[in-house]
Amino acid sequence: NCSQGQFPITQNVTVVEGGTANMTCRVDYNDNTSLQWSNPAQQTLFFGDKKALRDHRIELVRATSQELTIRINDVSLSDEGQYTCSLFTMPVKTTKAYLTVLGVPSRPEITGFTKPAMEGDEITLTCITSGSKPAANIRWFRNDKELMGKYMKVNATGKSFTVRSSLLLQVDKRDDGVAYTCSVEHVSLYKPYMTTEVLEVHYAPQLEITHSLIIPQEGQYFKLECVSIGNPIPEPVLWSKDGGELPDIERMIVEGRELTITTLNKTDNGTYRCEASNHVGTSFAEYILFVYDPNALGQHVPDHALIGGVVAVVVFITLCLIIVLGRYLARHKGTYLTHEAKGAEDAPDADTAIINAEGNHVHAEEKKEYFI
Repeated sequence: NCSQGQFPITQNVTVVEGGTANMTCRVDYNDNTSLQWSNPAQQTLFFGDKKALRDHRIELVRATSQELTIRINDVSLSDEGQYTCSLFTMPVKTTKAYLTVLGVPSRPEITGFTKPAMEGDEITLTCITSGSKPAANIRWFRNDKELMGKYMKVNATGKSFTVRSSLLLQVDKRDDGVAYTCSVEHVSLYKPYMTTEVLEVHYAPQLEITHSLIIPQEGQYFKLECVSIGNPIPEPVLWSKDGGELPDIERMIVEGRELTITTLNKTDNGTYRCEASNHVGTSFAEYILFVYDPNALGQHVPDHALIGGVVAVVVFITLCLIIVLGRYLARHKGTYLTHEAKGAEDAPDADTAIINAEGNHVHAEEKKEYFI
């Protein structure tokens, strides 16, 4: 039992680069035999409470007959390896403890993009992080949606790794203002390192004309607005009518993107165009204006609700007539045939049957039918 109690006990230690590692060696029973810590190069660090290696980062924490604990400050990747605790009995008893050092990845950098991009361009974004151990993992996000990178490449640089991941994009106007984020995940990090690149994409204008009235009428105030998107923002907006300049600048007022006609009349009928451009391209939109006469509009434009009500009444009456007529015919069809045939059962031929039928004696000649 004493022999077993004199066997040293240690534990493996994992520490983040730059952190502090405490290495502890214990025995349950010791007859005043010294404990010793050695590094992976088999250099003695401490023999009991005596420091043997001149390294200011290494210091004594606790030294008793049953425990020897040392501290390694500002741990580097080169400190990683197998450490030995020795108990100097006869024979010497040793136990190994492995110190694992995690290399912290650098904050990622995104390369491969120069602002601004042109719509239709194909660009490759590359995210790079170095110094990780083990190798870090890279993920891509478009705003909050995760994307799959084209590839991820890992290079060993000494004891650490450099990781690259690329994202191939065919940019269009929907990418303008979109945030592309590279996220680096690693066991040494409490939360991922992230770097974001907001894309700027230049694209040609897109125009649309909105109008203030559904049915423009003579004498009304009317406004057209040229709504445009584009990057850079297209300025200015040019208005024209029927392929030429606006004919009445006193009534047709242009303010920025708006065209206002103060008092509509029939001469304003025509096609109005707004046009805008930037360095990417030029676009236009058109609106056909037809000015209505308010008097004619009141006479000829029927009340749709009234028309619907009239149609519903006509359909209802028609259905009622069809039902009544159908029931009448069904009720009187059998009676008519029975009276016509009454008294004609024993007639030798068709002519006699018609003459002998009940009620036909007086008008027998009128109802007589001839068969050929």
